[in-house]
Amino acid sequence: MSHTDGRITCELDDRLFLIGFDRPAKLNGFTPKMMRELAAAYTAFEREPRARCALVFAHGANFTAGLDLPKMAPHMSGEGLLAGPDEIDPFGLRAPFRSKPVVCAVQGICYTLGIELMLAADVVVAAADCRFSQLEVRRGLMPTGGATIRMVERAGWGNAMRYLLSGDEFDAATALRLGFVQEVVAPGRQLERAAAIARAIGEQAPLAVAAVLANARSAQREGAPAAIAQFRAAQGALLASEDFQEGVRSFKDKSTPRFRGR
Repeated sequence: MSHTDGRITCELDDRLFLIGFDRPAKLNGFTPKMMRELAAAYTAFEREPRARCALVFAHGANFTAGLDLPKMAPHMSGEGLLAGPDEIDPFGLRAPFRSKPVVCAVQGICYTLGIELMLAADVVVAAADCRFSQLEVRRGLMPTGGATIRMVERAGWGNAMRYLLSGDEFDAATALRLGFVQEVVAPGRQLERAAAIARAIGEQAPLAVAAVLANARSAQREGAPAAIAQFRAAQGALLASEDFQEGVRSFKDKSTPRFRGR
């Protein structure tokens, strides 16, 4: 496979697991190789006990222009291209789901798959120069990475359809207003800011962070009653953990807790 097909970079930096898109000469357009490597990267993050939060970013001036359609088209009707049955789906659309948080830093062009990946993350920091577009309808396609679900959830029906049905571009300020991103920073500062948020998350009790994610997702998928029904058992497990005892100790001592995830 040629190096022109790009790659996904992975690096463990203390508790932070960095996942990077690396095909800048082609605007980080995704190839089948990159899609498979992305699923492998998310799975490696999930299975790495030292990693507490992932930071998804892109090498170069742009996040991604989306799929490289000529390379991807022959594979798009098949199953299993993105992830094997035991691998984590980066789009969070099928089990097994990741249990650890993901922060995303986006800049420049962020089209189609890029929007869907950031909506599947937990926190997104965007550079002010971002250009967003969910433009599948302009190619005779529909989004299948979650945009039809998550854009509606975040922005409401009309606001989502305004861009899903037209494929029009929107800017970072609009993405912030619609809840697609959580912070907008000066161009060039997005990775630094996203890393700071990811490191702050990584300092918290891992079992508690995972419990919060699981409960919030349960509410999304199954409704509030299902999530409420889980409160007692989930909190009971946390109360029995060593990390809770460490939290109590650090509160009494006014010291920084050292959580171990057990």
